[in-house]
Amino acid sequence: MRLKMLQPSAVNPSKKSWVEVMANAKTIKVTLTRSPIGCQPKHKLCVKGLGLRKIGHTVEVEDTPSIRGMINRVNYLVQVEEN
Repeated sequence: MRLKMLQPSAVNPSKKSWVEVMANAKTIKVTLTRSPIGCQPKHKLCVKGLGLRKIGHTVEVEDTPSIRGMINRVNYLVQVEEN
């Protein structure tokens, strides 16, 4: 799925750019604390989907139900900090 970049225009000022939408969204900091080696393949995919690469790597992701579900699935591998 590609995100459609909307340029604000004088014709349609109600459209917001992707940057403006992300600036207003709540975010969560997620840190990988344990290795996904030996975990179920679905759990490894969740770690990859969150954008985590190495132990100690921290990413800031948007707080959505789908992200919360991925975090819940691999809660024994990650540490979560809400902003």
